[in-house]
Amino acid sequence: MTQRVELATVMDRLALDGLVTEYAVAVDDGDWTAYRGLFTADGRADYRSAGGIEGEAGRVADWLEGTLRLFPMRQHLIVNRRVRFGALAHDVGDTAGIRADYVNPMRFATKDGEQTEPDFVCGGRYAFAFLRTDEGWRLREVVVEEKWRRMPLPRGQESGT
Repeated sequence: MTQRVELATVMDRLALDGLVTEYAVAVDDGDWTAYRGLFTADGRADYRSAGGIEGEAGRVADWLEGTLRLFPMRQHLIVNRRVRFGALAHDVGDTAGIRADYVNPMRFATKDGEQTEPDFVCGGRYAFAFLRTDEGWRLREVVVEEKWRRMPLPRGQESGT
């Protein structure tokens, strides 16, 4: 590998890492315009393993907007990012994938403004697929593989009772 190729690879990795961070921030902040802008025109998202839907990114953004109103506080922590690069057939464009683990604490909204304890927390793994476009790297697909969740116990009920 030449230094130029190595530098390009580092720059691509930084761009992909930034896109994953922008994805998390868009979801956590409820910025659905930014969320849609992260995807290619035919980009898709799949949240079925977490009880959600699968489909075109704009449709999924609409679903997320409605569903996540239940959780005014959200924070994705996306870690252990494993990057793989590839190329589409016939030199159509560069591709990349990232598999990354996540922990996602959220706080339920309440009618009286009282805080819920403990928070709803879930974790699992994301599979991100990327395509290099004329505008830079964009998401082609996001697949959520939820592996666990912890829900708050009903008020007055303690663990183990």
